[in-house]
Amino acid sequence: MATLSAFSSPSWPNPNSNSNSSSNSGPAFISPEDPAGHTKALDSLSAMTLQNQEQPDQHPTANPTTPDTNFNSPMSSPLESASLSTPTSLLHLCFNQDHGCFAAGTDHGFRIYNCDPFREIFRRDFDRGGGVGVVEMLFRCNILALVGGGPDPQYPPNKVMIWDDHQSRCIGELSFRSEVRAVRLRRDRIIVVLEQKIFVYNFADLKLLHQIETIANPKGLCAVSQGAGSLVLVCPGLQKGQVRVEHYASKRTKFIMAHDSRIACFALSQDGHLLATASTKGTLVRIFNTIDGTLLQEVRRGADRAEIYSLAFSSNAQWLAVSSDKGTVHVFSLKVNSGSPVNDNQRTASDANLSVSSPTSSLSFIKGVLPKYFSSEWSVAQFRLVEGSQCVVAFGHQKNTVVILGMDGSFYRCQFDPVNGGEMSQVEYHNFLKPEAVF
Repeated sequence: MATLSAFSSPSWPNPNSNSNSSSNSGPAFISPEDPAGHTKALDSLSAMTLQNQEQPDQHPTANPTTPDTNFNSPMSSPLESASLSTPTSLLHLCFNQDHGCFAAGTDHGFRIYNCDPFREIFRRDFDRGGGVGVVEMLFRCNILALVGGGPDPQYPPNKVMIWDDHQSRCIGELSFRSEVRAVRLRRDRIIVVLEQKIFVYNFADLKLLHQIETIANPKGLCAVSQGAGSLVLVCPGLQKGQVRVEHYASKRTKFIMAHDSRIACFALSQDGHLLATASTKGTLVRIFNTIDGTLLQEVRRGADRAEIYSLAFSSNAQWLAVSSDKGTVHVFSLKVNSGSPVNDNQRTASDANLSVSSPTSSLSFIKGVLPKYFSSEWSVAQFRLVEGSQCVVAFGHQKNTVVILGMDGSFYRCQFDPVNGGEMSQVEYHNFLKPEAVF
């Protein structure tokens, strides 16, 4: 069993502080110029390595050791990085858990941005190598998970590096035999996704709690609920088109045959009650109840095959956003609430006036004769980008807004009309890779 008994107490950052509370927010990000934000508990922490042998029935062992110096080079100051002459290439983009920030992994470091208002919080650029293929934030605290990537990775791609930005260094690592595809963080868990296996660790002491075998998962598909209560984890199953739902509080596993084709993308609502899935066909998105696997709703992105890049629920699970390689971001109206279908009698008159129903085909009255396409639910609102643009999407903190991040460095904030729907209006645009975007 993996332990950190070699370190003096307190030996590991406390991930359970409520970062959404203003009175007890835990170690929040500070500006690079502020030297007063160091946490004493972290200053004395020595480096730690967990060597994971990936044997199905064997836990990893913890061994204190020195960092891998071949991949841990000095970094430039945040202000110097703006003057780097070489163009920056993006390797990774993702929102944090509440969609208030996003992280960008580049070919020579990583950057953290605030969404509203848009501004760069800080960047870390490394002198040598520097490719970071995964950056996973933990809300707004100073602890991040990094994985090397690109042609010249900063760290081995088979390691998860635990980075403390107050110390500007790695304070621990998890090592595996194969490349890490993704990392997911909660205040109480670290989830590491490999090609065909997922490891769940306790954040407090890095003990291995669970191993899950999956079908080939090169995209590192995995989603975890972020509510303070029970943990719900979703990952691909062992069959094509199947998703596996782990309810850790009730110790139950639910398998859902979501699609006939392979799973391309999925997303969980914040409370873990709703699951949205899309297949490699990319035409339909299905919403399921994670508790019993019931199909609650099905919406149509389009008729042509498409690659779905991201799915996102709004905070109240009233809306679902979808981005794809077709260059259009769609917003769908959901008729479900926390996993329970909403019938017409439960909707008040005011609720009915607040949101527009998803449009359906005018030929839906003969849906028993014509193909299902004609009776599909279509998106309420759309925003059009250049076709082929790879982007991820989330709902903004402002009402009825969507934030779109492009792998070309584009940041869009768009607003949709919940009553009339139609084309979204662009409220804001930035290119966060350009030097002038640095604040």
